[in-house]
Amino acid sequence: MKRDKPKYKQIVDAAVVAIAENGYHQAQVSKIAKVAGVADGTIYLYFKNKEDILISVFREKMGVFVENVKVILQKEISATEKLYKMIDNHFSLLHSDRHLAIVTQLELRQSNKELRYKINEVLKEYLTLLDSILKEGIEQGEFDEEIDIRLARQMVFGTIDETITSWVMNDQKYDLMKLAPEVHRLLLKGMKA
Repeated sequence: MKRDKPKYKQIVDAAVVAIAENGYHQAQVSKIAKVAGVADGTIYLYFKNKEDILISVFREKMGVFVENVKVILQKEISATEKLYKMIDNHFSLLHSDRHLAIVTQLELRQSNKELRYKINEVLKEYLTLLDSILKEGIEQGEFDEEIDIRLARQMVFGTIDETITSWVMNDQKYDLMKLAPEVHRLLLKGMKA
């Protein structure tokens, strides 16, 4: 219910900025509240604690990735093209929101084991959509029929993820979007039928 309220989104967006600029451990709730332009106590009307804020950030932002891929899956295009659009979408969303890129690629990784487990639960839906693209590609004869879906998923997501992490670690000095077609081409070489 609270997720539909404007302040919820305002706090989530502010948390992305505060965590990106200060690091997760230094981004106190008071800093998040200041960026959001709300009183510290207002945060606790929407979130239990800072961990809850981080998980909510990931859930909300990952929801955008998931919804975009669902739209891609509805298109009457080949699995090869769907895979490209998924890669391009992933790069585009993080390229256009540098704070979010820092949070997803660096700050989420420094969290404790329990927090990482909750984050992985959120990521499952996205990876399931990737699986459906891979299965479609196999069924349509575009991808090698002997591909291990789980391994292919790790290869695709791992390559996307590492490419973006490298971009973030290099202070986002180059155009991430130029890498999307090359990542797609290299992945296809490993999966072509």
